[in-house]
Amino acid sequence: MKNFSKKTSEELRSNLRAINHKSYPAYKTLAGSYSFGKYTLNIEHVQGDPFAAPSRLSVEAEHKIAGFPASYYGTKWNKTALEDYLIRRFHRQADKFCFQAKGSGKSGIITVSRCGQEIIERTACEITADNVIVRFEVGFPANGRTINAPELEKILFDFIPVCVEQSLYYDKTPKQELEKIIFLAEDQYFIREEMKKQDIAAFIADGSILPRESGVSDRPLKDGIPFHSPETMAVTFHLPHKGNLRGMGIRKGITLIVGGGYHGKSTLLKALERGVYDHIAGDGREYVITDETALKLRAEDGRKITNTDISLFINHLPNGKDTERFCTLDASGSTSQAANIVEGIEAGSKLLLIDEDTSATNFMVRDELMQRIVAREKEPITPFLERAKDLYEEAGISTILVVGSCGSYFHIADKIIQMDSYQAVDITDETKEIIKNYPIPAISAPGFHLPSERRRIDLSGSVQKRKTYRGNSYVEERLKIKRMGKTAFSIGKENLDLRYVEQLVDEEQTQTLAYLLRYAKENYGDKNADITSIVKALDNILKTKGLAGICNKENIPGNVPSGLAMPRVQEIFACFNRY
Repeated sequence: MKNFSKKTSEELRSNLRAINHKSYPAYKTLAGSYSFGKYTLNIEHVQGDPFAAPSRLSVEAEHKIAGFPASYYGTKWNKTALEDYLIRRFHRQADKFCFQAKGSGKSGIITVSRCGQEIIERTACEITADNVIVRFEVGFPANGRTINAPELEKILFDFIPVCVEQSLYYDKTPKQELEKIIFLAEDQYFIREEMKKQDIAAFIADGSILPRESGVSDRPLKDGIPFHSPETMAVTFHLPHKGNLRGMGIRKGITLIVGGGYHGKSTLLKALERGVYDHIAGDGREYVITDETALKLRAEDGRKITNTDISLFINHLPNGKDTERFCTLDASGSTSQAANIVEGIEAGSKLLLIDEDTSATNFMVRDELMQRIVAREKEPITPFLERAKDLYEEAGISTILVVGSCGSYFHIADKIIQMDSYQAVDITDETKEIIKNYPIPAISAPGFHLPSERRRIDLSGSVQKRKTYRGNSYVEERLKIKRMGKTAFSIGKENLDLRYVEQLVDEEQTQTLAYLLRYAKENYGDKNADITSIVKALDNILKTKGLAGICNKENIPGNVPSGLAMPRVQEIFACFNRY
C-alpha cells in the first residue's frame, strides 16, 4: 500500500456509510489498509467512474494464520503451483458473487485472474516471506454516478470474507487435493531435471491425452485415445511421488514426425509446444514435458525485421542488400522464418519445433530438379534442410519437425516417428532401409556460422513523453498500455502484433510483455543498448524482484496490478524483435 496506516474494518464501514449518495469520486477516500481480524484488506486504487476499469484490491494473510506448510512454498516450482491453486479457489468463490451487488456500469463485478491449463506465475497471487496475497478487482457500485454504499458494503463485508475463508486458509483446504498438486509439481520438476541428465529433448508419458476438446478449447478431448510409447523409444522415470512413469523419450538430435492427414502429427507437435509449461492435473498433458527453451517456429509474412544476421540462410541478394544486418518492414515467408530461427538462437533456444504446413516451402527444401535448373549461385536461400544437421552438431540445437510431403528430411533424421490414429510408431530402421534406394539430396552447405554481433535496438519510439502538473511540479506520465487479447497490444500510439508468437498461452503474459517494453523504454531508451543485454537485464529483474519489479516503478507496495503472468525469455525476445 501507499504508506497507509492500517485502520479497522469498522472504520471502513463507518467511512463507507458516510459517503453514501455522494458523487462517485468520494469513493477515493476509502483507499487504505483495513484489518479484518484474520486478514488485511487493501483498497489500492479506486476507479474514477462506475464505467471505468474496476478498482484494484488485495487481501493478505500472514503465514501463521493462513497455515500452509512451509514445504509447500519452499521451492520456486512448489510456490508457483500453490499460488496457481489458490487463485483458482479464490476465482471459484468470487464467481459466485460477481454482479450480485447491483448498480450501473461495472458495479458489482468481482474478478481475479482466470487461469488456463498451464501453471504460470502470476501477480494475482503472491506468496512472500511473510504473507499470502491475492490481488483482484471490484466494480464499486453506483446508481448512475452516485455512490451506492450498501451494495459495496455487501461486497466488502459479506462476499469477500467468504472468498478469503474458502481459499486462503489451509484448514479450509481439501488436504489430499492440495497434496496432489504439490506432488505433481515436484514430479514435473524431477522429470525436467532428469531429461537434462539423459539428453532427452521431450517426454510424453503413456496415458497422456493429447487431442483437445476443439479448436477453441484447450481442455482434453473426452474419450481421446491415450498415448503409448513405442518400445524402442520408451523411457521410464522413477518419480518421487508417482513412482515409475513410462513414456516416449525424444532424444536430442533431429526427429521427424510423419503420417497421414488427421492422424495426430500436428496434435503431437502442439502438445510438445505447450510442454514448456507445467499443466494442471486432469489436463491430459501433465507429463508431456519439453525442453523449457523450445521454440515453435513458422513463416511470418509481413513481419518487421531489424538488424538481424540472416546470412546463415540467405545471402547474395540481387539488390545487394546486406543480410548480416538485414532490415525490412515487410518480410517474406522465407526471410521471416530465417529471422525467427536466428532470433531463437539469440534467445538461447536449444530445441526448434517446426511444422511443414506453416513453413515457407522454399525455405525448407529445394528438390533435385530445382537444383539442376536453378544453380546454387543463383539461389540466395540456403534451405533449412542443409543447415539442420550443423545446427545440432555445431551448436547443440535439436529439431523436431512435422513433415507431410518432403521426403528429403529422412536422410538427415536421427529418429522418425509415424503417427497412426494418434499412436506413435518408430519407423526409423524401416525408413533408413527404404531411402538407400533413393539419391541423397544436397543436405549440407558451406559456411556454417552463428550470429556473433549483438544487435542494437532503438527504444525511443515515436511517442512524445507527456508531463502533467501535479502539486508544485511536473510529473512525467507513463506510456499508456492497451492489450488486444492475447495477440497484440499498443504502447502509446504504437501497436505490436504477436499473433504468430505461438507459445504465448495467456493474455496476461501479453500484458506483461507490454509492461516489459514500457519499462525498457523508460530505463534503456536513451542508451542504444543491444537487445540481448536489455532482455538479460529484464530477466534478472523478473528473477530477483518478480513481476512487481517491472510494473512498480516507484517500488511502492500496492502499485502491482493483478493481471500479469510470467512470459519466457523466448517470448520476451520475440516481443522486442517485433517492436
